[in-house]
Amino acid sequence: MISESIVLELREDVRRRLDMNGSLSDESLWAASERIVFEWCSGKPMTASDKAALVRRLFHSFRGLDVLQPLIDDPDVTEIMINGPAHIFIEKKGQLSRWPAAFENEERLHDLIQSIVSSVNRTVNESSPIVDARLKDGSRVHVVLPPVALHGPSLTIRRFPERPLDMTSMIRMGATSAAAAELLEQLVKAKYNIFVSGGTGSGKTTLLNAMSRFIPADERVVTIEDSAELQIRTVPNLVSLETRNANTEGKGEIAIRELIRASLRMRPNRIIVGEVRGAEALDMLQALNTGHAGSMSTGHANSAKDMLSRLETMALGAAALPLAVIRQQIASGIDIIVHLERLRDRTRRMTEICEVIGMKDGEVELSPLYRFVESGEHEGRVLGKLMPTGETLRRRQKWEMAGLAPLPNIWGGGGVETAN
Repeated sequence: MISESIVLELREDVRRRLDMNGSLSDESLWAASERIVFEWCSGKPMTASDKAALVRRLFHSFRGLDVLQPLIDDPDVTEIMINGPAHIFIEKKGQLSRWPAAFENEERLHDLIQSIVSSVNRTVNESSPIVDARLKDGSRVHVVLPPVALHGPSLTIRRFPERPLDMTSMIRMGATSAAAAELLEQLVKAKYNIFVSGGTGSGKTTLLNAMSRFIPADERVVTIEDSAELQIRTVPNLVSLETRNANTEGKGEIAIRELIRASLRMRPNRIIVGEVRGAEALDMLQALNTGHAGSMSTGHANSAKDMLSRLETMALGAAALPLAVIRQQIASGIDIIVHLERLRDRTRRMTEICEVIGMKDGEVELSPLYRFVESGEHEGRVLGKLMPTGETLRRRQKWEMAGLAPLPNIWGGGGVETAN
Protein backbone atom coordinates (compact mmCIF):
# COMPACT_ATOMS: atom_id res chain seq x y z
CA MET A 1 0.00 0.00 0.00
CA ILE A 2 1.17 3.53 -0.82
CA SER A 3 2.37 5.41 2.26
CA GLU A 4 0.04 8.23 3.29
CA SER A 5 3.06 10.38 4.15
CA ILE A 6 4.15 10.18 0.48
CA VAL A 7 0.67 11.16 -0.71
CA LEU A 8 0.58 14.12 1.70
CA GLU A 9 4.01 15.26 0.55
CA LEU A 10 3.02 15.14 -3.12
CA ARG A 11 -0.36 16.70 -2.37
CA GLU A 12 1.35 19.72 -0.85
CA ASP A 13 3.59 19.91 -3.93
CA VAL A 14 0.50 20.02 -6.17
CA ARG A 15 -1.00 22.76 -4.02
CA ARG A 16 2.17 24.86 -4.28
CA ARG A 17 2.37 24.58 -8.04
CA LEU A 18 -1.28 24.90 -8.99
CA ASP A 19 -4.13 27.28 -8.25
CA MET A 20 -6.48 24.84 -6.50
CA ASN A 21 -9.04 27.60 -5.92
CA GLY A 22 -9.53 28.19 -9.63
CA SER A 23 -11.53 26.18 -12.15
CA LEU A 24 -8.88 23.54 -12.73
CA SER A 25 -10.09 20.82 -15.06
CA ASP A 26 -9.79 17.12 -14.24
CA GLU A 27 -7.46 16.71 -17.22
CA SER A 28 -5.12 19.47 -16.01
CA LEU A 29 -5.10 18.11 -12.46
CA TRP A 30 -4.39 14.57 -13.72
CA ALA A 31 -1.54 15.82 -15.93
CA ALA A 32 -0.04 17.79 -13.03
CA SER A 33 -0.35 14.79 -10.69
CA GLU A 34 1.33 12.59 -13.28
CA ARG A 35 4.20 15.06 -13.78
CA ILE A 36 4.81 15.52 -10.06
CA VAL A 37 4.70 11.77 -9.36
CA PHE A 38 7.15 11.01 -12.18
CA GLU A 39 9.50 13.70 -10.90
CA TRP A 40 9.34 12.30 -7.37
CA CYS A 41 9.88 8.73 -8.63
CA SER A 42 12.99 9.65 -10.60
CA GLY A 43 15.81 7.43 -9.38
CA LYS A 44 13.50 5.40 -7.12
CA PRO A 45 12.93 1.66 -7.70
CA MET A 46 9.21 1.80 -8.55
CA THR A 47 7.33 -0.24 -11.11
CA ALA A 48 5.09 1.33 -13.75
CA SER A 49 1.99 -0.04 -11.96
CA ASP A 50 3.13 1.51 -8.64
CA LYS A 51 3.61 4.87 -10.34
CA ALA A 52 0.18 4.65 -11.96
CA ALA A 53 -1.38 3.77 -8.59
CA LEU A 54 0.32 6.75 -6.96
CA VAL A 55 -0.95 9.08 -9.71
CA ARG A 56 -4.50 7.79 -9.18
CA ARG A 57 -4.19 8.13 -5.41
CA LEU A 58 -2.91 11.70 -5.69
CA PHE A 59 -5.62 12.70 -8.15
CA HIS A 60 -8.37 11.16 -6.03
CA SER A 61 -7.13 13.02 -2.95
CA PHE A 62 -8.44 16.15 -4.70
CA ARG A 63 -11.29 14.97 -6.92
CA GLY A 64 -12.27 11.51 -5.72
CA LEU A 65 -12.90 10.04 -2.27
CA ASP A 66 -9.34 10.54 -1.01
CA VAL A 67 -8.08 7.51 0.97
CA LEU A 68 -11.39 5.74 0.35
CA GLN A 69 -11.05 5.65 -3.45
CA PRO A 70 -9.12 2.33 -3.57
CA LEU A 71 -11.92 0.80 -1.49
CA ILE A 72 -14.57 2.18 -3.83
CA ASP A 73 -12.65 0.69 -6.76
CA ASP A 74 -12.47 -2.74 -5.08
CA PRO A 75 -15.62 -4.75 -6.00
CA ASP A 76 -15.08 -7.13 -3.05
CA VAL A 77 -15.52 -4.33 -0.45
CA THR A 78 -19.16 -4.20 0.59
CA GLU A 79 -19.06 -1.79 3.55
CA ILE A 80 -16.78 1.08 4.56
CA MET A 81 -16.99 2.40 8.12
CA ILE A 82 -15.14 5.58 9.18
CA ASN A 83 -15.08 6.36 12.91
CA GLY A 84 -13.24 9.67 12.85
CA PRO A 85 -10.30 10.50 10.54
CA ALA A 86 -7.90 7.88 11.91
CA HIS A 87 -10.13 4.80 12.15
CA ILE A 88 -11.33 3.15 8.95
CA PHE A 89 -12.84 -0.35 8.89
CA ILE A 90 -14.07 -2.37 5.93
CA GLU A 91 -16.12 -5.45 5.23
CA LYS A 92 -14.59 -7.53 2.45
CA LYS A 93 -15.99 -10.89 1.43
CA GLY A 94 -17.96 -10.98 4.68
CA GLN A 95 -14.97 -10.29 6.95
CA LEU A 96 -14.45 -7.12 9.00
CA SER A 97 -10.95 -5.66 9.18
CA ARG A 98 -9.18 -2.37 9.77
CA TRP A 99 -7.94 -0.43 6.77
CA PRO A 100 -4.34 0.76 7.34
CA ALA A 101 -4.91 4.29 6.11
CA ALA A 102 -6.27 7.52 7.53
CA PHE A 103 -7.38 11.00 6.56
CA GLU A 104 -4.75 13.66 7.11
CA ASN A 105 -7.03 15.41 9.61
CA GLU A 106 -10.64 15.81 10.66
CA GLU A 107 -11.07 18.82 8.39
CA ARG A 108 -10.27 16.70 5.31
CA LEU A 109 -12.85 14.08 6.36
CA HIS A 110 -15.40 16.82 6.95
CA ASP A 111 -14.71 18.32 3.50
CA LEU A 112 -15.25 14.92 1.89
CA ILE A 113 -18.55 14.46 3.73
CA GLN A 114 -19.78 17.87 2.60
CA SER A 115 -18.79 17.07 -0.98
CA ILE A 116 -20.76 13.80 -0.92
CA VAL A 117 -23.83 15.29 0.74
CA SER A 118 -24.00 18.42 -1.42
CA SER A 119 -23.80 16.33 -4.61
CA VAL A 120 -27.31 15.00 -3.84
CA ASN A 121 -28.64 18.36 -2.61
CA ARG A 122 -28.58 17.49 1.08
CA THR A 123 -27.23 19.32 4.08
CA VAL A 124 -25.45 18.16 7.21
CA ASN A 125 -24.13 20.39 10.00
CA GLU A 126 -24.13 20.74 13.79
CA SER A 127 -27.78 21.70 13.91
CA SER A 128 -28.73 18.80 11.61
CA PRO A 129 -25.95 16.28 12.21
CA ILE A 130 -27.49 13.10 10.70
CA VAL A 131 -28.15 12.57 7.01
CA ASP A 132 -28.56 9.82 4.41
CA ALA A 133 -27.05 10.31 0.96
CA ARG A 134 -25.57 8.29 -1.90
CA LEU A 135 -22.56 8.19 -4.18
CA LYS A 136 -22.67 8.41 -7.97
CA ASP A 137 -22.40 4.64 -8.24
CA GLY A 138 -25.50 4.18 -6.06
CA SER A 139 -23.69 3.29 -2.84
CA ARG A 140 -25.64 4.27 0.28
CA VAL A 141 -24.05 6.83 2.62
CA HIS A 142 -24.96 7.55 6.23
CA VAL A 143 -23.33 10.48 8.05
CA VAL A 144 -23.31 11.44 11.73
CA LEU A 145 -21.40 14.55 12.78
CA PRO A 146 -20.27 15.86 16.18
CA PRO A 147 -21.58 16.61 18.75
CA VAL A 148 -23.74 13.51 18.19
CA ALA A 149 -20.68 11.50 17.08
CA LEU A 150 -18.30 11.83 20.02
CA HIS A 151 -15.03 10.85 18.34
CA GLY A 152 -15.23 12.80 15.12
CA PRO A 153 -17.39 12.53 11.98
CA SER A 154 -18.82 9.07 11.35
CA LEU A 155 -19.31 7.96 7.76
CA THR A 156 -20.75 4.59 6.70
CA ILE A 157 -20.86 3.56 3.05
CA ARG A 158 -22.89 0.52 1.99
CA ARG A 159 -21.80 -0.62 -1.45
CA PHE A 160 -23.82 -2.52 -4.00
CA PRO A 161 -22.60 -4.56 -6.97
CA GLU A 162 -22.65 -2.87 -10.38
CA ARG A 163 -24.96 -5.62 -11.57
CA PRO A 164 -27.57 -6.43 -8.91
CA LEU A 165 -27.76 -10.08 -7.93
CA ASP A 166 -30.61 -12.02 -9.47
CA MET A 167 -32.33 -15.09 -8.04
CA THR A 168 -30.05 -17.42 -9.98
CA SER A 169 -27.01 -15.85 -8.31
CA MET A 170 -28.66 -16.05 -4.89
CA ILE A 171 -29.38 -19.75 -5.41
CA ARG A 172 -25.78 -20.35 -6.50
CA MET A 173 -24.49 -18.56 -3.37
CA GLY A 174 -26.76 -20.66 -1.13
CA ALA A 175 -28.86 -17.70 0.02
CA THR A 176 -32.08 -19.44 -1.00
CA SER A 177 -33.31 -22.61 -2.68
CA ALA A 178 -34.44 -23.09 -6.27
CA ALA A 179 -37.95 -24.08 -5.14
CA ALA A 180 -38.31 -21.05 -2.86
CA ALA A 181 -37.04 -18.76 -5.62
CA GLU A 182 -39.61 -20.22 -8.02
CA LEU A 183 -42.35 -19.66 -5.47
CA LEU A 184 -41.34 -16.01 -5.00
CA GLU A 185 -41.26 -15.50 -8.76
CA GLN A 186 -44.81 -16.79 -9.08
CA LEU A 187 -45.98 -14.73 -6.09
CA VAL A 188 -44.59 -11.53 -7.64
CA LYS A 189 -46.21 -12.29 -10.99
CA ALA A 190 -49.53 -13.04 -9.25
CA LYS A 191 -49.35 -9.65 -7.49
CA TYR A 192 -49.06 -10.82 -3.89
CA ASN A 193 -48.00 -8.01 -1.54
CA ILE A 194 -44.59 -9.02 -0.18
CA PHE A 195 -42.77 -7.63 2.85
CA VAL A 196 -39.07 -8.44 3.38
CA SER A 197 -37.77 -8.38 6.96
CA GLY A 198 -34.30 -8.82 8.39
CA GLY A 199 -31.46 -7.23 10.30
CA THR A 200 -28.90 -4.70 9.07
CA GLY A 201 -26.86 -6.10 6.20
CA SER A 202 -29.02 -9.20 5.79
CA GLY A 203 -29.69 -8.54 2.09
CA LYS A 204 -33.16 -6.95 2.09
CA THR A 205 -32.45 -4.50 -0.72
CA THR A 206 -30.65 -7.20 -2.71
CA LEU A 207 -33.72 -9.45 -2.52
CA LEU A 208 -36.03 -6.58 -3.42
CA ASN A 209 -33.93 -5.91 -6.53
CA ALA A 210 -33.96 -9.59 -7.44
CA MET A 211 -37.74 -9.92 -7.04
CA SER A 212 -38.33 -6.76 -9.09
CA ARG A 213 -37.05 -8.64 -12.15
CA PHE A 214 -40.22 -10.72 -12.05
CA ILE A 215 -42.50 -7.68 -12.42
CA PRO A 216 -44.06 -7.67 -15.91
CA ALA A 217 -42.49 -5.04 -18.15
CA ASP A 218 -45.86 -3.50 -19.08
CA GLU A 219 -46.63 -2.31 -15.54
CA ARG A 220 -46.06 1.11 -13.97
CA VAL A 221 -43.98 1.03 -10.79
CA VAL A 222 -43.27 3.82 -8.29
CA THR A 223 -40.35 3.40 -5.89
CA ILE A 224 -40.04 5.44 -2.69
CA GLU A 225 -36.80 5.63 -0.69
CA ASP A 226 -34.90 7.74 1.82
CA SER A 227 -31.85 7.55 -0.43
CA ALA A 228 -32.16 5.85 -3.80
CA GLU A 229 -30.67 2.33 -3.67
CA LEU A 230 -33.00 0.16 -5.71
CA GLN A 231 -31.72 -0.80 -9.15
CA ILE A 232 -34.82 -1.76 -11.10
CA ARG A 233 -33.81 -2.16 -14.74
CA THR A 234 -36.50 -4.36 -16.26
CA VAL A 235 -39.50 -2.02 -15.88
CA PRO A 236 -39.52 0.82 -18.45
CA ASN A 237 -42.44 2.69 -16.83
CA LEU A 238 -40.63 3.48 -13.57
CA VAL A 239 -40.90 6.53 -11.30
CA SER A 240 -38.24 6.79 -8.58
CA LEU A 241 -38.98 9.13 -5.66
CA GLU A 242 -36.55 10.16 -2.94
CA THR A 243 -37.14 12.03 0.32
CA ARG A 244 -35.70 15.48 0.94
CA ASN A 245 -34.34 16.86 4.19
CA ALA A 246 -35.33 20.24 5.57
CA ASN A 247 -33.16 23.19 4.58
CA THR A 248 -31.13 25.31 7.01
CA GLU A 249 -34.31 27.18 7.95
CA GLY A 250 -36.08 23.94 8.83
CA LYS A 251 -38.34 24.10 5.78
CA GLY A 252 -38.83 22.07 2.63
CA GLU A 253 -38.72 18.58 4.11
CA ILE A 254 -40.46 15.89 2.08
CA ALA A 255 -40.88 12.67 4.05
CA ILE A 256 -41.74 9.14 2.93
CA ARG A 257 -45.32 9.62 4.13
CA GLU A 258 -45.84 12.48 1.66
CA LEU A 259 -44.26 10.52 -1.17
CA ILE A 260 -46.52 7.53 -0.54
CA ARG A 261 -49.57 9.76 -0.64
CA ALA A 262 -48.27 11.46 -3.81
CA SER A 263 -47.60 8.11 -5.47
CA LEU A 264 -51.28 7.17 -5.21
CA ARG A 265 -52.04 9.95 -7.70
CA MET A 266 -49.48 8.65 -10.22
CA ARG A 267 -51.54 5.64 -11.35
CA PRO A 268 -49.05 3.02 -10.18
CA ASN A 269 -49.66 -0.70 -10.65
CA ARG A 270 -47.23 -1.36 -7.83
CA ILE A 271 -45.57 0.72 -5.12
CA ILE A 272 -42.18 -0.29 -3.73
CA VAL A 273 -41.15 1.38 -0.47
CA GLY A 274 -37.43 0.78 0.05
CA GLU A 275 -37.64 0.65 3.83
CA VAL A 276 -40.33 1.35 6.42
CA ARG A 277 -38.93 2.80 9.65
CA GLY A 278 -41.67 4.84 11.31
CA ALA A 279 -45.06 6.46 10.91
CA GLU A 280 -45.02 5.88 7.14
CA ALA A 281 -45.95 2.26 7.92
CA LEU A 282 -49.58 3.35 8.24
CA ASP A 283 -49.56 5.08 4.84
CA MET A 284 -47.95 2.02 3.28
CA LEU A 285 -50.61 -0.28 4.76
CA GLN A 286 -53.35 1.99 3.49
CA ALA A 287 -51.80 1.90 0.01
CA LEU A 288 -51.70 -1.90 0.11
CA ASN A 289 -55.37 -1.93 1.02
CA THR A 290 -56.45 0.42 -1.78
CA GLY A 291 -55.90 -1.77 -4.82
CA HIS A 292 -52.12 -1.57 -5.35
CA ALA A 293 -51.56 -5.32 -5.52
CA GLY A 294 -48.02 -6.63 -5.99
CA SER A 295 -46.42 -3.93 -3.89
CA MET A 296 -43.29 -4.58 -1.83
CA SER A 297 -41.35 -3.11 1.06
CA THR A 298 -38.74 -3.96 3.70
CA GLY A 299 -38.23 -3.42 7.42
CA HIS A 300 -35.88 -4.29 10.27
CA ALA A 301 -36.91 -7.21 12.50
CA ASN A 302 -35.60 -10.38 14.12
CA SER A 303 -38.19 -12.71 12.56
CA ALA A 304 -41.32 -12.69 10.43
CA LYS A 305 -43.49 -12.67 13.57
CA ASP A 306 -41.44 -9.85 15.08
CA MET A 307 -41.98 -7.84 11.89
CA LEU A 308 -45.72 -7.88 12.56
CA SER A 309 -45.15 -6.38 16.01
CA ARG A 310 -42.86 -3.72 14.61
CA LEU A 311 -45.37 -2.76 11.95
CA GLU A 312 -48.05 -2.42 14.64
CA THR A 313 -45.80 -0.16 16.73
CA MET A 314 -44.84 2.01 13.76
CA ALA A 315 -48.42 2.37 12.55
CA LEU A 316 -49.68 3.22 16.04
CA GLY A 317 -47.12 6.03 16.15
CA ALA A 318 -48.80 7.63 13.15
CA ALA A 319 -52.37 7.82 14.43
CA ALA A 320 -54.40 7.07 17.54
CA LEU A 321 -56.18 4.09 16.02
CA PRO A 322 -57.34 0.99 17.89
CA LEU A 323 -54.81 -1.85 17.75
CA ALA A 324 -57.46 -4.12 16.23
CA VAL A 325 -57.80 -1.74 13.27
CA ILE A 326 -54.04 -1.72 12.67
CA ARG A 327 -53.86 -5.50 12.81
CA GLN A 328 -56.74 -5.81 10.36
CA GLN A 329 -54.89 -3.47 7.99
CA ILE A 330 -51.79 -5.68 8.22
CA ALA A 331 -53.74 -8.91 7.80
CA SER A 332 -55.56 -7.70 4.70
CA GLY A 333 -52.71 -5.67 3.18
CA ILE A 334 -49.68 -7.97 3.45
CA ASP A 335 -49.77 -11.42 1.86
CA ILE A 336 -46.24 -12.74 2.32
CA ILE A 337 -43.34 -12.02 4.70
CA VAL A 338 -39.86 -13.15 3.67
CA HIS A 339 -37.28 -13.07 6.47
CA LEU A 340 -33.53 -12.86 5.90
CA GLU A 341 -30.73 -13.35 8.40
CA ARG A 342 -27.01 -12.93 8.54
CA LEU A 343 -25.82 -16.11 10.22
CA ARG A 344 -22.87 -16.51 12.56
CA ASP A 345 -20.59 -17.42 9.62
CA ARG A 346 -21.52 -14.02 8.11
CA THR A 347 -23.42 -15.57 5.21
CA ARG A 348 -26.78 -14.10 4.26
CA ARG A 349 -29.62 -16.61 4.11
CA MET A 350 -33.35 -16.61 3.55
CA THR A 351 -34.65 -18.24 6.74
CA GLU A 352 -38.45 -17.90 6.53
CA ILE A 353 -41.20 -17.47 3.98
CA CYS A 354 -44.54 -16.99 5.73
CA GLU A 355 -48.04 -16.35 4.48
CA VAL A 356 -50.26 -13.91 6.35
CA ILE A 357 -53.50 -15.87 6.50
CA GLY A 358 -55.74 -13.52 8.48
CA MET A 359 -56.77 -12.88 12.08
CA LYS A 360 -57.16 -15.34 14.94
CA ASP A 361 -58.05 -14.42 18.54
CA GLY A 362 -57.41 -10.76 17.73
CA GLU A 363 -53.90 -11.30 16.36
CA VAL A 364 -52.43 -11.55 12.87
CA GLU A 365 -51.80 -15.19 12.02
CA LEU A 366 -48.84 -16.49 10.01
CA SER A 367 -48.50 -19.78 8.16
CA PRO A 368 -44.83 -20.74 7.54
CA LEU A 369 -44.26 -22.07 4.01
CA TYR A 370 -40.46 -22.41 4.19
CA ARG A 371 -37.99 -22.48 7.08
CA PHE A 372 -34.21 -22.71 7.18
CA VAL A 373 -33.18 -26.01 8.77
CA GLU A 374 -29.61 -26.06 10.09
CA SER A 375 -27.75 -29.37 9.74
CA GLY A 376 -24.37 -28.62 11.32
CA GLU A 377 -21.19 -26.72 10.60
CA HIS A 378 -18.15 -27.40 8.43
CA GLU A 379 -14.92 -25.37 8.49
CA GLY A 380 -16.72 -22.45 10.09
CA ARG A 381 -19.58 -22.43 7.58
CA VAL A 382 -23.15 -23.07 8.70
CA LEU A 383 -24.74 -25.98 6.84
CA GLY A 384 -28.46 -26.17 6.18
CA LYS A 385 -31.27 -25.77 3.67
CA LEU A 386 -34.39 -23.70 3.22
CA MET A 387 -37.01 -26.45 3.46
CA PRO A 388 -40.78 -26.48 2.79
CA THR A 389 -42.80 -26.94 5.96
CA GLY A 390 -45.58 -28.93 4.34
CA GLU A 391 -48.02 -26.02 4.50
CA THR A 392 -49.46 -24.84 1.21
CA LEU A 393 -50.63 -21.41 0.15
CA ARG A 394 -54.11 -20.60 1.52
CA ARG A 395 -54.81 -17.26 -0.10
CA ARG A 396 -55.28 -18.60 -3.62
CA GLN A 397 -57.46 -15.98 -5.31
CA LYS A 398 -54.58 -13.93 -6.76
CA TRP A 399 -52.76 -17.10 -7.78
CA GLU A 400 -55.79 -18.44 -9.65
CA MET A 401 -56.63 -15.07 -11.22
CA ALA A 402 -53.06 -14.92 -12.60
CA GLY A 403 -53.67 -18.27 -14.35
CA LEU A 404 -50.67 -19.95 -12.73
CA ALA A 405 -50.06 -23.70 -12.49
CA PRO A 406 -51.74 -25.62 -9.65
CA LEU A 407 -50.05 -24.94 -6.31
CA PRO A 408 -48.50 -28.39 -5.66
CA ASN A 409 -46.21 -27.92 -8.68
CA ILE A 410 -44.23 -25.35 -6.75
CA TRP A 411 -43.21 -28.05 -4.25
CA GLY A 412 -42.12 -30.60 -6.81
CA GLY A 413 -45.01 -31.60 -9.05
CA GLY A 414 -46.67 -34.62 -7.49
CA GLY A 415 -47.09 -33.42 -3.95
CA VAL A 416 -45.73 -31.38 -1.08
CA GLU A 417 -42.21 -32.17 0.07
CA THR A 418 -41.70 -32.11 3.83
CA ALA A 419 -38.69 -31.13 5.91
CA ASN A 420 -38.15 -34.65 7.25
